[in-house]
Amino acid sequence: MKLKLLATAAVGAAALILGQTPEGTLGVMSQASAQVRPDVGKHLKAASDLLKAGKAVEAMGKIREAEAVPGRNADENAALEGLRISAASRTGDADAMVKGFDALNAAGRLPAAQKLPMMESIAGTYLRAGNTAKALDWANKYFAAGGTSATVKQIQASAQMKSGDVGPMLKDALAEIAADEKAGRAPSQQSLNTAQWAANKKGDTALESQIIQKQLNYYPTKQLWAAVLGNLQSKKGFSASRYQTDVLRLRLATDNMTGANDYMELAQLAGAAGFPEEGKKALEKGFAAGVLKPTDDNGRPKRLADLLDKRVADAVAAQAANEQSARADRAGDDLVKLGLAQVQRGQKAAGLKLVDEGMAKGNFKRPDDAKLYQGLAQYLAGETAKAQATWRAVKGTDGSADLAGLWLVVSRSGKK
Repeated sequence: MKLKLLATAAVGAAALILGQTPEGTLGVMSQASAQVRPDVGKHLKAASDLLKAGKAVEAMGKIREAEAVPGRNADENAALEGLRISAASRTGDADAMVKGFDALNAAGRLPAAQKLPMMESIAGTYLRAGNTAKALDWANKYFAAGGTSATVKQIQASAQMKSGDVGPMLKDALAEIAADEKAGRAPSQQSLNTAQWAANKKGDTALESQIIQKQLNYYPTKQLWAAVLGNLQSKKGFSASRYQTDVLRLRLATDNMTGANDYMELAQLAGAAGFPEEGKKALEKGFAAGVLKPTDDNGRPKRLADLLDKRVADAVAAQAANEQSARADRAGDDLVKLGLAQVQRGQKAAGLKLVDEGMAKGNFKRPDDAKLYQGLAQYLAGETAKAQATWRAVKGTDGSADLAGLWLVVSRSGKK
């Protein structure tokens, strides 16, 4: 009777970590058949009692005492290793958990239903302990064994991030995104965020821009737009000063103007660049939103509006002369600029004709900029499909491709 009680205690203790009933523990022994001798069983019972009392460190000491008993049989070893895993999981000793796992697995005493959960626990314990290499190793083993846990996927990604090995993480994230898109699902924000982070760390700016576009396509919140546009100007290689007007254009199109200064700045920059109609519209939107008042700052917005009105009138009066001068130029830049301004004035067909004429002339200082503004003119004129095709052809690495990609997203939403 005493032997049977000791065996039951040891088997029950081993079941703690494995989540089995005493009768099914480790899938090989029952209370009646387990062979646990008193000199081993007393230590295992003491360990079990200590675990129940929340004293995992002391329980581990008793497990070591049981381990010191020579000539242990298979049942004793199975109960001992089960208790070892239970105690080690509570103390955060992943190496001890692995020792127990390997011993049970090798002996055929590890139930199939518990193998993956135990591997997940080991991977998580290693990560919490700061051992990213082993956390990643066990996460990979888990998936190789057929696991599908989202928690382990997070463990894997976190370990990869900390290890600096972004290649596999990027590959996995891109595969998840592609699978979701093929199935007609929106990729998860986690996979998109992981892919963007990994692409950034890898220095693949083109891929990073593609992922950002996907994020905005699938999760187009005002806050996400604000974050993307805020980060854009500080992005490596982005010509922030040259594209200051373009960033403000996107802020306006995505309802992300941050205050009166943004409206005033866009109006001033657009007017100075030869787009007074665009400047007027920016002021009008600021007035309509209640952010700007004509009398603010001693009437500065009103004075700017009057100046822009004068520039519009001057541009209309000089249109023919400006077109003649632009046609005489070897490059097509001025024709594209005049055409875009004319589209903004509401003369869409005439404006697009000038843009096309400029594009045919070529010889641009910055060809990708010309395509960017050709696409903008087409979009504002209502030729969205043409604009999208034009923007897809923008490949500049100085920021033009980033801007074109963001306008592609805007064009799909129908905002202007």
